[in-house]
Amino acid sequence: MRRWLKWIGWSVVILLMLLVVLPVGVGVVLYRTADMMQPATAVDTAAYRPTLVGDSLRYVGPHSLLKNRYGLWEAYVEGTATERGAALGMLLRPELAYQERVFVEQIRRIIPSDSYLWFLHKLTVIFNRRMARHIPEEYREEIHALSMACSHEFDVIGSPYGRQLNYHAAHDIGHAMQEYMLVGCSSFAVWGNESADGELLVGRNFDFWVGDDFARNKVVLFVAPDSGYRFVSVTWPGMMGVLSGMNERGLTVTINASKGAVPTASALPISLLARQILQYAATIDEARRIAAEAQTFVSESILVASAEEGRAALIEKSPDLQAVYAPAGERIISTNHYQSEQFATDAANRENIATSDSPYRWARLEELLNRHAPLTPASSASVLRNRAGLNDAPIGWTNEKAINQCIAHHGVIFQPAKRRMWLSTDPWQAGRMLCYDLHTFFTAEKPLRASQCLEAHSIAADTAFLRAEYPRVKAHRALTAALRDQLRRGEQVERVLLDSLVANNPHYYGVYDLRGDALLREGAVEEACKAWQEALKCEIPRLNEKKIIEQKLSEYGTR
Repeated sequence: MRRWLKWIGWSVVILLMLLVVLPVGVGVVLYRTADMMQPATAVDTAAYRPTLVGDSLRYVGPHSLLKNRYGLWEAYVEGTATERGAALGMLLRPELAYQERVFVEQIRRIIPSDSYLWFLHKLTVIFNRRMARHIPEEYREEIHALSMACSHEFDVIGSPYGRQLNYHAAHDIGHAMQEYMLVGCSSFAVWGNESADGELLVGRNFDFWVGDDFARNKVVLFVAPDSGYRFVSVTWPGMMGVLSGMNERGLTVTINASKGAVPTASALPISLLARQILQYAATIDEARRIAAEAQTFVSESILVASAEEGRAALIEKSPDLQAVYAPAGERIISTNHYQSEQFATDAANRENIATSDSPYRWARLEELLNRHAPLTPASSASVLRNRAGLNDAPIGWTNEKAINQCIAHHGVIFQPAKRRMWLSTDPWQAGRMLCYDLHTFFTAEKPLRASQCLEAHSIAADTAFLRAEYPRVKAHRALTAALRDQLRRGEQVERVLLDSLVANNPHYYGVYDLRGDALLREGAVEEACKAWQEALKCEIPRLNEKKIIEQKLSEYGTR
């Protein structure tokens, strides 16, 4: 018997080692063998120390950074990867530190525990341990040179280069976590009879939200690289990948998240693939070939429009499959699901179509494009700014089923044949949309000493929204945040706050859902159920959100 007990004891010890010690050991090995492939290139940051002119103009050599009177940064860099990265990093040094600070603060709001943040950092390093080998050396050198200007405030979570490299994957991870509504972009392209002048016109909302502070410093980045084509992209400090952009050949690239399997390891971030396409492709087929050679780790729709071909197409890409979707006709719409035959039977895509808000926004875009056809840049702005649901139904501000969810980092319109771009100013898509001309910008004397936007060609701000609705959207955000804080702290919720929340945004399902949760905490079960019943009468973006509300009603009352 004693021998059997001893054997059982040793078995338990071995089992514990297998369950605890072995995974920890594997994790340590994976962490310590992670290789960010940091370039060995030496960067003399002193050589890139900028000259400051007031508080809105900085330049060093031909490189420059200027803040225009609408709050947009206009940046120009040229040369080798190291020259471009070092110049942009030093020009944007204060904004680079601010951008990282607000990003980390936003993460801390979600994960307030320092120990869990430390653990999350280790997991991120393990997840991204082989990412660098998929990133072209040119972009690693550029990011490395830029990282020399980074603050050391966050060295506890990695070296400046390692952090900046990982931040490029954060965008993709946000796409992979689409059910948490970090993203929900909408875009379109029209040409021929669908366009007022017969030429290509592209519009997109980039709905990547990490807090309003994160979107405060928008950068219109003009790049003249030593290889490939010159281009412009809309970005933020530190982001060297492309989210929305156009090159000198009139090729535009915008990216929209799609749904796929949750990745287990990273590869090439989508924004860096989009950058590669923008810098080295002039046609849709060239873009397709570049995308086909890249190993990515999330599912994405890449809308490519070509001035030389006078049309647009979607490159639909998952980690395992790539397709090109080019429908008959003179219009293409992209939200967050795949449309090609190759993905018609894909399980993740079918689930996405059945359960997400993407098909609803696609249908709403089609409705709006039909209404405004043939489109002009001004009517395209009206489409991007639209806040209503199908058939103009009121669905509440910040609803993910709307084209304009009042969260966009930027809205942008491209006119590729004329090499023109219109970019939104704050707030979201509602401010004046400034016009930029690539021909004008790249032929201007360097360094730039004045804003290059063509104010006479800008699209007016949405004054009706700014006057009547914008204050109520801000109030909705503030009321929602205050209520969630009270619930999180276990405090008694003020009824006047609940009443104000609903009265301010009465068509939005979320206010009734939150009201129900707050009333349940007070023991007012019957009133809570009435609130949830009201929520179910509204447009709810995702099937799982609807099921959660139905489950609460099933548990606490009847519908």
